[in-house]
Amino acid sequence: MAEEEKKENEVEEVKEIEKVEEIPVPPVEIKEVVPAGLENWKPRTSLGREVFEGKITDIDEILKSGRRIAEPEIVDKLVPNLKNEIVLIGGRAGKGGGAQRIPVRITATMHRSGRRFTTSAFAIVGNEDGLVGIGRGTAVQARDSIAKSIQKAKLRVIKIKRGCGSWECGCGEQHSIAFKTTGKSGSVRVELIPAPKGVGLVADNESKKVFRLAGIKDIWVKTYGNTSVRTNLISAIFDALKKLYIYRGEG
Repeated sequence: MAEEEKKENEVEEVKEIEKVEEIPVPPVEIKEVVPAGLENWKPRTSLGREVFEGKITDIDEILKSGRRIAEPEIVDKLVPNLKNEIVLIGGRAGKGGGAQRIPVRITATMHRSGRRFTTSAFAIVGNEDGLVGIGRGTAVQARDSIAKSIQKAKLRVIKIKRGCGSWECGCGEQHSIAFKTTGKSGSVRVELIPAPKGVGLVADNESKKVFRLAGIKDIWVKTYGNTSVRTNLISAIFDALKKLYIYRGEG
C-alpha cells in the first residue's frame, strides 16, 4: 500500500510540473564592440564620415583610390589589430661610460626665462600583413610625444607588395619582397634585397621592427651613410618599401 501511495504522489507531482507555464526569456541584445578611442569620434572629413557610416569597410579601398587619410580614427576603425613599435632614437649616458638608447630624444632651447626642454619620438605601426606606417611626434612630455608619433604613423599607412623574388627560393609565397629596391633619407641610403625562406631579417634591431610590422620574414639589407641617425635609417627603409609599387603587377 505504501508503494502505491508513493507512485500516486509522484504522478501528481509530474502533472503539477506540466501545468507550470514556461517563463518567457527576454531577447538578448548583441551590442557592437567599439574599439577603444572611437566612442567619442566625430568625423571631420568626408572620408571619415563615409567610414563612420559604414560606406567604406576596407582600408585597401582608400589606399587604392589615393585619398588622403586625415583622421587616425579611420585606421583604428578599419584595422583594429594594428600594432605599434617605438624606435630608440634618443640616448643618455650609461653606467660605466658609453651611451644608453632611450625611446625619446630630448632637446633644449634657450629663452630669456631659461632652458626649455622638448621631447620627440618616432613610431612604427603595422598589422604584420602588408600594412605599415611611420611617424614622428614632438611634445613637452614624453608620453605625449609618443602618442603623437603613433597617431601620425597611422596617417601615413601604406600597403606594400610582398613576394618571393629570390632566385634561390622561388616558393611563390609572400615571405619577402618581389624585387630589389632602394630608398634614401638624408645621408642614409638603403638597399632591400629579396632573401630565400629561412634566412630571416638580416638587419639591425631597429630596422627589424619595420619589417616585422610589415609582414616581411626574410630580407637582406645594405646600408650606406650615417646610419646612427635612426630616424633617417627608418625613413630610408620606408621610402624603399613605398617603391615596391612602382612596378605593380596583377594581384
